[in-house]
Amino acid sequence: MSRRPPRGITPGTLAIALIAMTIVVMLAGVKIYLSNRIYYESRALNKLDAEVAALREENSILKTNVERLKYKTEVTDTIFSLDDDSQGGDTEATQ
Repeated sequence: MSRRPPRGITPGTLAIALIAMTIVVMLAGVKIYLSNRIYYESRALNKLDAEVAALREENSILKTNVERLKYKTEVTDTIFSLDDDSQGGDTEATQ
């Protein structure tokens, strides 16, 4: 009797298949982990970008308010100094 090659799955074939599946699962796990990290980091970055945009807008509004107040005080100071000069000049002239 001659020996026939075994039919079906041999232990060697099973070991190779298990090793290949393990490698595929490990690579898929690494890819999923990295994709999740990228997703959450981009969410955090987008949140920070939104905060930066809001703060820049607020800064612009505050600068505008400061300029208005500077103009207001300069005009008010000029008006008061004109009033003081006209009143002060009259007081000195009458004495």
